[in-house]
Amino acid sequence: MNETTDWAEETEARLLTAALPHVSTLGWTSRLVAAGARAIGLNTPEAELLLPHGPRDLAALLAARHDRRALEALAVIDLAALKVRERIRRAVLARCEAAAEDQAAVRRWAGFLALPGNVPLALRLAWASADALWRWAGDTATDENHYSKRALLAEILISTQAVRLALGANAAAAHLDGRIEAVMAFEKWKAGFRPADAASRLAGALGRLRHGRPGDRGAAA
Repeated sequence: MNETTDWAEETEARLLTAALPHVSTLGWTSRLVAAGARAIGLNTPEAELLLPHGPRDLAALLAARHDRRALEALAVIDLAALKVRERIRRAVLARCEAAAEDQAAVRRWAGFLALPGNVPLALRLAWASADALWRWAGDTATDENHYSKRALLAEILISTQAVRLALGANAAAAHLDGRIEAVMAFEKWKAGFRPADAASRLAGALGRLRHGRPGDRGAAA
């Protein structure tokens, strides 16, 4: 990593931290990026160079921060002592807890990502989070299961986060347990997963997250 990369990553982190307190008044907008930039002494050209896609880049930074927080919390867990379903349970709860540290901002972040033009970005971020958690859990699949696992976990993660925002940690854990019971059997995944459904399921989960509404506990895998 060279000095330019070091500067960019450090400055991105500082800008995100400076911007988050303004989310409630500015929303997830270009004005939010500008406010964060001003707070750390960046002018407009510098901010545009750092985050050329403005609030979209800022949204990605927040998702990556929460992924890192979750993985740091999970690093102390002895994976060998846990079955796969318990690993996934711990991973999702850790990711939701990491996001809960920025709960007010996450609601506006989710609303921004739920806009039609931003759904592709939302899917990429959810996929990246699911991939990071599966890799932590020890998944090495390279066949079609690699994709089905991540698509399903992304939907579980988003719907559990929606419950966490609306009803709290205990309700989120209960919702998660129900979803795991429904979809964590690998043979059911293979039989029931349809790639064409992934985008629509994630978009629906994003909408629930945007409005802080619980996920559909009765949804099929």
